[in-house]
Amino acid sequence: MDMSKPCFFVGIGGSGMMPLAMILAARGATVAGSDRSLDQARLPAKFDYLRDLGVELFPQDGSGITSPDQIVVASAAIEPTVPDMVAADNLGCARRTRAEMLADLFNASPMPIGVAGTSGKSTVTGMIGWILHALGRDPSVMNGAVMKNFASPHAPFASALVGGGNAFVSEVDESDGSIALFSPRIAVLNNVSLDHKSLDELNRLFGDFIAKAEKAVINLDNADGARLAGTLPADRVLGFAIEADAEITATDIVEKPYGACFTLVIKGRDPVEVELQVPGRHNIANALAAIGACCAAGVAPDEAAVAIGGFTGLRRRFELVGETNDIAVLDDFGHNPDKIAATLTTLHAFPGRLIVLFQPHGYGPLKVMRRELVAAFAQGLAPDDVLILPDPAYYGGTVTREVTSADIVADVQAAGRNARHIADRAEAGALAADLARPGDRVVVMGARDDTLSLLAGDILARIAAA
Repeated sequence: MDMSKPCFFVGIGGSGMMPLAMILAARGATVAGSDRSLDQARLPAKFDYLRDLGVELFPQDGSGITSPDQIVVASAAIEPTVPDMVAADNLGCARRTRAEMLADLFNASPMPIGVAGTSGKSTVTGMIGWILHALGRDPSVMNGAVMKNFASPHAPFASALVGGGNAFVSEVDESDGSIALFSPRIAVLNNVSLDHKSLDELNRLFGDFIAKAEKAVINLDNADGARLAGTLPADRVLGFAIEADAEITATDIVEKPYGACFTLVIKGRDPVEVELQVPGRHNIANALAAIGACCAAGVAPDEAAVAIGGFTGLRRRFELVGETNDIAVLDDFGHNPDKIAATLTTLHAFPGRLIVLFQPHGYGPLKVMRRELVAAFAQGLAPDDVLILPDPAYYGGTVTREVTSADIVADVQAAGRNARHIADRAEAGALAADLARPGDRVVVMGARDDTLSLLAGDILARIAAA
């Protein structure tokens, strides 16, 4: 893509926008942007970091868009009535979506590795990126979450990595259909389950995505994934599974509170022991996906197995915020039924009551996933666990509130579980802290809202002060 034209990101602080802006800035492009959170003085450290990277920031009032030469990149959450968009229209600026800009970079790379699926994309992307980095492949990585391995006091928001090697590793988004823009050489399909779209539409999008790849690394434990694998020639599929018969599998699994170990078995090769620093069977499946993708990229399996042991995880993915008074507080990105179920299953592999504060990431997803969300909580919570729901994340704009947090709580209560609706999030956090007793795990869950991490920290501090 043309790096000579300045780019202006509307919604630059978003989880998908920020790493893309970071990659473009690192590659020499002139990058500027605006964000509602900046105007609301939320998460100032994030915007200070962008400024340190040479990104100029403006209020979201149109003042940053001053030339028709600017390419205006807008996140999906931005309405056309936002002053920046009005200014761009008045000046006739070229417009690009975040996905279009990312797809240009991805498709132009010599080794594009795309990670798709309803759940686990960010973790698998981080795992692949870490393996390739640890083995000297110098990859570029575009992630929707901060990768702890690459974070430091000087780079606290390391959701992107800019390398000089052939590999460009990126998670790709099905929620807005933009996955159709990406042409991977290696495609990973973690799973197919209900989230933003119907299963029929998801299967079509994922099927078209893997059909473009030279090699598709697919989870055969997932029924829809296995069916989609059957639509491709066998020599273009590298299947992985824990339960099903697959070329890549895991045996001798031992789960730990904050990690796991297993034996990696690849047909035709000697077994290799793997030690993970992230917990849960879902992360073992993620590790199989990442190792499979790296093998497809030419990495020796035993080298990948050793390297992945150094992967320390992502921010807000089953992240231990701290422990005090024999109470652990965790911060987790769980927001759709599969992610929530995986986290609850991982936690219930070990004793202790759960106090779960779940902030829905929008009213639309509540409507689409109501039945499945309720089932995830009704089946995943124990009788003495407590679920607390504040109102969904909302940052302005038009929205239909057909299904609310109170509706979800009523459904979970009807299923026989302890659930409470506390509209105000701060009050919900205070209740979670006050309910906690020694031996409990308090889990903050939700997506789209980076300040949930601050809430988790506040809960830990309140428990410590009790």
